[in-house]
Amino acid sequence: MERTAKIYVAGHRGLVGSAILRRLEAGGYTNLITRTHAQLDLTRQEAVEEFFLSEKPDYVFLAAAKVGGILANSTYPADFIYQNLVIATNVVEASRKSGVRKLMNLGSSCIFPKMAPQPMKEEYLLSGPLEETNEAYAVAKITAIKLCRYYNEQYGTNFISVMPTNLYGPGDNFDLNNSHVLPALIRKFHDAKVSGRNLVELWGDGSPYREFLYSDDLADAVVFLMERYDYKDIGEFVNIGSGAELTIRELAEKIRTIVFGSDKTCRIQWDPSKPNGTPRKLLDVSKLNKLGWKAKISLDEGLRRAYEEYKRGKEA
Repeated sequence: MERTAKIYVAGHRGLVGSAILRRLEAGGYTNLITRTHAQLDLTRQEAVEEFFLSEKPDYVFLAAAKVGGILANSTYPADFIYQNLVIATNVVEASRKSGVRKLMNLGSSCIFPKMAPQPMKEEYLLSGPLEETNEAYAVAKITAIKLCRYYNEQYGTNFISVMPTNLYGPGDNFDLNNSHVLPALIRKFHDAKVSGRNLVELWGDGSPYREFLYSDDLADAVVFLMERYDYKDIGEFVNIGSGAELTIRELAEKIRTIVFGSDKTCRIQWDPSKPNGTPRKLLDVSKLNKLGWKAKISLDEGLRRAYEEYKRGKEA
């Protein structure tokens, strides 16, 4: 990508989009385009096509999505499948019509089967049933991958898809009704500390394994790929992750230590009547590593940054 090329970051206010925007600005890219939801509703096809034909971006990062944790996915499955499908189809088709040179489509590791072999290789896609609690979101994200692939095959476009692992960092969602597990844990332990409570109740039994990647690392990876590779080099999609995992129980204990320090008086009570989600979700990142990129920010460092960011947000 040329430093003066016109680059549109869709979803620039979210966790992923804001990280990509920071990375592009730090990299010296000077012609960045953004629109808030109020300025451009990506679920409205006519508005999206008018925007693309007017602005004619050279490159697009498709980071806009409706996202949430187990509770949100289980409660609003129709919203998750509809909104994510429409956003993807509108942006991909408008990118084709307006002559976008390269598009980066960001997905999610939930696209893999619930019981996929570990670590999960790219070729395991559609090899088994999905996790029930986020099937609607996963189906939308799988469709976006296939959409990019078939546009490339039929129209000769250069649309790349990447599948990040669980992400966290600046701009995360800490709403307990629709947040992911890591920010939810940060908020629950912080709230307990502030209120003086010595007990935090958590869903499930803490046994599932999860992999986490700091959002600035993801942004570095996708810009790295956009700068150096095309669809023909990457194929249908490539995993992006840290390559390391831990249990939710271990994660909760790490966050408790960061929030409370050496004070161990705050107990954790697990509720096994609540769903655990997929037992394990470790991505195989060997393909990405061979392309020349590896994660740089450790989980311990990322958690410290994330908690400091959360506290700054509470104080603002």
